[in-house]
Amino acid sequence: MNDKIAIESLSMDLMRVALGFHRNSLKMAERFSEESIKRVSEIQKENVKPYFSKILKKIPLILADTDIDRKAENALMYSTLCKNYARKFL
Repeated sequence: MNDKIAIESLSMDLMRVALGFHRNSLKMAERFSEESIKRVSEIQKENVKPYFSKILKKIPLILADTDIDRKAENALMYSTLCKNYARKFL
């Protein structure tokens, strides 16, 4: 149950990252990027499906991208993936 909350929180943090970059609020986006990375470490990888574990490993990489538009798009996509995973499998 704690993993579900952490994954849903991760989804919301990534959504805020995407919105922050889209609105050109870089300070907010960077803050929620840091929160997202912390959230990833809170999730027990052995409790999630293997494909989702791979997704979790990619999140810090996409947040380290230097292209802001691509980072915003990827954050939005990964937010949706996390939300869907939490709904369907947990």
